[in-house]
Amino acid sequence: QVQLVESGGGLVQAGGSLRLSCAASGSIFSINAMGWYRQAPGKQRELVAAITGGGSTNYTDSVKGRFTISRDNAKNTVYLQMNSLKPEDTAVYYCNAMGVVATIRSTGNIYERDYWGQGTQVTVSS
Repeated sequence: QVQLVESGGGLVQAGGSLRLSCAASGSIFSINAMGWYRQAPGKQRELVAAITGGGSTNYTDSVKGRFTISRDNAKNTVYLQMNSLKPEDTAVYYCNAMGVVATIRSTGNIYERDYWGQGTQVTVSS
């Protein structure tokens, strides 16, 4: 069973920084891309940043120049360094692993699917 475990959220003042981490565990062969989404109260979930296994990145316009996504493929872990935080960055941040190829230990069967983390709250005070 594959699980994504997030950490690093919290409360910070505007202009401050936080670093989110998301580690994927389980019988994983590979992960195509990993990303961070966020959902603020009353709003739809939106993509914040994503990174492929080869290191190509994509950011939503509102975080460009402030957030940096990185990835440790050996550890199946993705990070989101968030600097110059603004109150409008307040949201629940979710880790997403896309195209996870893993095996079921009991049967040895190989499958591919996407996974989500449980979410971590980021609150930026003004």
